[in-house]
Amino acid sequence: MPPLLAIDRLTKAFGGVRAVDDLSLEVEAGALICVIGPNGCGKSTLFNLITGAFPPTSGTVRFDGVDITGWPPHRIARLGIGRKFQVPGIYPDLTVAENLDVPLFAPGARRAVPGSERSDAGDDRAAAVLETVGLTGTARRLAGTLSHGQKQWLEIGMVLAARPRLMLLDEPTAGMTPAETAATADLILRIRRQQGVAVVVIEHDIGFVARLDCPVAVMMKGSLVSRGSYDDVRRDPTVRQGYLGKRA
Repeated sequence: MPPLLAIDRLTKAFGGVRAVDDLSLEVEAGALICVIGPNGCGKSTLFNLITGAFPPTSGTVRFDGVDITGWPPHRIARLGIGRKFQVPGIYPDLTVAENLDVPLFAPGARRAVPGSERSDAGDDRAAAVLETVGLTGTARRLAGTLSHGQKQWLEIGMVLAARPRLMLLDEPTAGMTPAETAATADLILRIRRQQGVAVVVIEHDIGFVARLDCPVAVMMKGSLVSRGSYDDVRRDPTVRQGYLGKRA
């Protein structure tokens, strides 16, 4: 059986700069992987290539055995790849429930809810998502009134509502308090355990990465330079010198 996501020798060049350079990575169904590395090493560009926001210069991206290289973002999303961006992409003037309506009832969304209008099944699905992300009781609140951490969780909920098979989370703890960061790690572990969703996380908070206790891939200058457990990569001399330094 092929891996859920298979990236083979992927390269993206902007002029003379290779933001992603001959990178290969596989993600199995239901797996959890953290991608770490210094700012500007190509992590977000990698997500842009997977989701179709950027076309690659060379290399391939396969999802569940299907070559999706260069597909438009909406078509890739419909296969079951959901992405959370660094800055929460919520609709502040809509209620929390209405924010969840966007992925639940968008044309072509991967859902088990029939029709395109709100239904009891849709309400149940939204309630289940809110419970999963710790936002029960906020459905009627304007999303803009949530705390920063809650906004981050709402966007994770919006991704989850579309029933993805793979979630790409770009710095999901950015701007969070330590307590919110710990809660977010627990949320990601719970989503993976309860729903079997594969998750790839880009993150700078090393304490958060350690709490996830999952395989780690380290990027530098567009390439993968190390892969293994958190303890393995933090002992890697190349990673210590080029990224972790004294923090390890």
